Amino acid sequence: MNQAPYHAASVPAHPCGGSRSMRLIPLLLLLCYAGFLALLIGSAFLYVTPGDFATVLRNPDLRAAAWLTLWSATLSATLALLLAIPVGLALSRQRFPGRGLIDTLVDLPIVMPNLVIGVFLLVFFRTSLGQGIQGLGLRFVFAPAGIVLAQFICVAPYAVRLMKAAFDAVDPRLEHVARTLGWSAPQVFVRVSLPSVRGGIIASGVIAWALAMGLYGPLMVFAGTTRQRTEVLATSVYLELSIGRIGTALAITLIMVSFTMICLLLFKRFAALRMPRW
Repeated sequence: MNQAPYHAASVPAHPCGGSRSMRLIPLLLLLCYAGFLALLIGSAFLYVTPGDFATVLRNPDLRAAAWLTLWSATLSATLALLLAIPVGLALSRQRFPGRGLIDTLVDLPIVMPNLVIGVFLLVFFRTSLGQGIQGLGLRFVFAPAGIVLAQFICVAPYAVRLMKAAFDAVDPRLEHVARTLGWSAPQVFVRVSLPSVRGGIIASGVIAWALAMGLYGPLMVFAGTTRQRTEVLATSVYLELSIGRIGTALAITLIMVSFTMICLLLFKRFAALRMPRW
């Protein structure tokens, strides 16, 4: 029985069977959403004057807030990533009593209002345990360390979720094969598991850092907004809006958006270069 020869070109390149509408509709929705975001940012640029940007750049309080924003977001994202890698691995690979409850607790900061987390932190450090921690010389309430702590608690669950998804996508048989070759568990983790989730590590760090950059609700409650001490750019925007300086507030926002977009593009470019091509 003769069969028609197989031609690779006869297979539709698109997963939806080459349907024109199935290709155009998602693309159209993507362009509409991205275009609307671009219009929002563009309208803000049209509203702000060069004098507003000059006011921001010349203000020493806002420069101090920018520096505090950068180092606190970087530190909190680093801590979140250091937690997310082992926790994501445990949630992906291990089964233990109470796993569902612990998994839910990890997700709580995602669904809770960020402002509530600031209230929880403030109440905790008024308990005997919290006061004992501060008695050791670790100042968190209305202090720069409190900014990092609040950011860490708010962004860590996102990093954990991304790392768990990254470990879920790795075939466990690769790790089992490495163990049969005589490698120890730490060797398998360093030489097999971590390289397999390199993209997830980059994504987790970038998302945690970007979220920490824009966080302000719990910081206002827990760390305060003291000039040149606990004021970050996100709280600066709120303060400027509260006294009617819309132009200055938008200038701060646009500086943050521009800097964050540049960093995200660089991170994505770096991730694309480091990811293997099959």
